[in-house]
Amino acid sequence: MWVYEKKLEYPVKIKNPNPKLAKYIISQYGGPDGELAASLRYLSQRFSMPTNEAKGILNDIGTEELAHLEMIGTIVYQLTRGVPADVLERVGLGAYYTDHDHAVYPMSASGTPFTAAYIQSKGDPIADLHEDMAAEQKARATYESLINLTDDPDVIDPLRFLREREVVHFQRFGEALRIVQDKLAEKPFYVKKPDCMNPAYKR
Repeated sequence: MWVYEKKLEYPVKIKNPNPKLAKYIISQYGGPDGELAASLRYLSQRFSMPTNEAKGILNDIGTEELAHLEMIGTIVYQLTRGVPADVLERVGLGAYYTDHDHAVYPMSASGTPFTAAYIQSKGDPIADLHEDMAAEQKARATYESLINLTDDPDVIDPLRFLREREVVHFQRFGEALRIVQDKLAEKPFYVKKPDCMNPAYKR
């Protein structure tokens, strides 16, 4: 169960449209290292975590990634809002406009639609948490690349916020990994049954 607060996690107020930049930023909406993939990955993996703490961390981060998805969608929409079709075509978004007009659609910067193949839910908590830590580092690197592609402070500001959240998520997944490793390292504890509960016991 989630409660939706009707505001962005961090404000997005872009004054100058830039559809060429939107073509790149949309990769963090529906690309291989984007926010949709991250959210579905963590919210799926949480079920097989062996501790409530680890489940809670994946649930928290998976939920926050949905907020980041909303931010990226807002950035893409504001960068393309009101841009004529011929301009979209000139920057390489003609095919996108044909299929989606000015709507926001999950795909990578190269135009590949979102696919569940981007996510992993192995069922092995150690493997999944290592996957998650790598995913956060890849997302951080993508945000750094996107920041390098623009000098618009209205775009850079929310991208920097999102990049820093990837760093925090990486750290929290490291915490979850330690919790899970400690849990799995625990020795089984057996209670010896009283003799009277042994089927071979004779009065």
